[in-house]
Amino acid sequence: MSQSIKAEELETLIGQESNPSSWLEITQERIDGFADATNDHQFIHVDPVKAAETPFGATIAHGFLTLSLLPALTAEISPDVEGRVMGINYGLDKLRFVQPVKVGSRVRARQELLKAVERKPGHWMIKSRVTMDIEGEEKPAMIAETISIIVVK
Repeated sequence: MSQSIKAEELETLIGQESNPSSWLEITQERIDGFADATNDHQFIHVDPVKAAETPFGATIAHGFLTLSLLPALTAEISPDVEGRVMGINYGLDKLRFVQPVKVGSRVRARQELLKAVERKPGHWMIKSRVTMDIEGEEKPAMIAETISIIVVK
């Protein structure tokens, strides 16, 4: 976590981008596990030989695999809200998969707080723009506007 803050002070962070998370390697084992979990075994994800013949040149991570990594990566860089009981994924407003993530690539997340509103006592709706970078690439893998609820005591 990057800093400790009271929920009432979240608005002071609006418009600020966090430091990036640590890098996470996208291995074929991770891709295969996601394919098994979702029954999405399209060859561009799980067949290195056949995928090498495509314009990608290698297997690529599922877009939704990349998306599923956001909670873990953003947990490293999100403010540590005092009295936090739990966080809940509430949804997305926008999501774009800008560039595929090839096997062996490393990704990391950066986030910018866009909105923080107390919807009812102790329940804060947080909207952030999260960018997932690919190491050594100019374009990101993904840009998402995420919405979560933080419950505080």
